[in-house]
Amino acid sequence: METKFILFSGKGGVGKTSMASTTAVYYADQGKKTLIVTTDPAANLSDVFEQEIGHNITKINGIENLYAMEIDSDKATMEYKERSLAPMRELFGEELIQVAEEQLSGPCTEEMAAFDKFIDFMDADDYEIVIFDTAPTGHTIRLLELPVDWSKHIEESAKGSGQTCMGPVALIQDSKKKYDDAIAKLRDLHKTDFIFVMQPEQTSLEETIRSSEDLQEIGIKTTRIIINGILPKEEAIHPFFKKKYERQQMYVEKAREVFENIPIQTMTLFDSELKGIDMFRKSGSKLFKGSGHHE
Repeated sequence: METKFILFSGKGGVGKTSMASTTAVYYADQGKKTLIVTTDPAANLSDVFEQEIGHNITKINGIENLYAMEIDSDKATMEYKERSLAPMRELFGEELIQVAEEQLSGPCTEEMAAFDKFIDFMDADDYEIVIFDTAPTGHTIRLLELPVDWSKHIEESAKGSGQTCMGPVALIQDSKKKYDDAIAKLRDLHKTDFIFVMQPEQTSLEETIRSSEDLQEIGIKTTRIIINGILPKEEAIHPFFKKKYERQQMYVEKAREVFENIPIQTMTLFDSELKGIDMFRKSGSKLFKGSGHHE
């Protein structure tokens, strides 16, 4: 089964989870087996789908073909450490194991564990669509740059002392291919959609430009931008809202100029909270209206 990966990025609070969930419901309704995963520590998939989700893949109620998971970073780090240490336990004494455990306690181990979990899903072919509601932009970029850095780092450390900040290089050497494959998939436009969600305002536009350029530097193209939170035109009657609507439209136009070769979708504000399958179907009918290239 050929899997399509769809990654959502953007500053905290721009509506990534809403847009990722809308997209997940849309594809599940198209009959595609869909998984939505979040690596965001402030994850709230449980809230928006109104059911308990957590660290294991969970079937979403009230809809066919949709599954979700919230990656728990502490659990992921423990699992990653244990997997790294398991081969050593049979070969070395307690003292060496302790040294290795200490080396596996750095902050980079936590990042690697999250990324490791993330690429486990990129290796699996149980789903037709895998959607990552990723962590806020800066953090995401760092996670995505890790495999590039680590591939180099693993090679260089193998020539040197054989130590990395994650422990003996031999333990992670076999991960190098996994990381290289993951980056290759992220760069492959047939396999991966990288979508930025932004609000129609100055800081959000600047952040999206910067983040999109950061990704471009590591060979990952932005394939779509969703401008979320736009006031409906018919509501922009009162002078306050009219002025706000006009400012928003100015930033929509600016975004179209800057990202002239990237498809841009707009999403208007709803008068109620975006949560639950029915609401996501409503937002989906707006988001995917007449956009045949998403079928």
